[in-house]
Amino acid sequence: MLTEIKTVQTQANLLHSQQEVEAAITKLAEQINQALADKNPLLLCVINGGIVFAGQLLTRLTMPLNLDSIQATRYRNQTSGGQIEWLLTPKTPLLNRTVLILDDVLDEGVTLAAVQAYCREQGACEVYSAVLIEKLLPEPKPTSADFIGIVTENRYLFGYGMDYKSYLRNANGIYACS
Repeated sequence: MLTEIKTVQTQANLLHSQQEVEAAITKLAEQINQALADKNPLLLCVINGGIVFAGQLLTRLTMPLNLDSIQATRYRNQTSGGQIEWLLTPKTPLLNRTVLILDDVLDEGVTLAAVQAYCREQGACEVYSAVLIEKLLPEPKPTSADFIGIVTENRYLFGYGMDYKSYLRNANGIYACS
């Protein structure tokens, strides 16, 4: 497995450098600071993928906020998605809260749509979402994100939280498998 990971890493194409990603996160923070300044938001980090993005974004947000996490996965260490599996739900009550969902990538939109629906079912009064990456796909998605850092082509990506078979989340740029 490690040989495969090293091969993927060395043959991948760098789509967005660390500096480009950091600039996109800073711009997102400015937009979120303006939109949610008086909302007392609860930020929900979609783990594992959203951890790097959420950590980088949190240090740039200026409003009072709470942080919790949620884990819904479709990939289970694979490169294609299946049924959603709920692994973790927030401990913070969502009732009458403004929720901002933070995730690494908006791909087909199935997971984000499910997390948004969960938040509404739990009584959130407003549900926003921020993604570091949105992939352009030819087919329509069941949902959209309110705040998008970078729009990119539809390729298998890793880095800044996105993984290749549970590896390479720690790459300091956005890479596409060749």
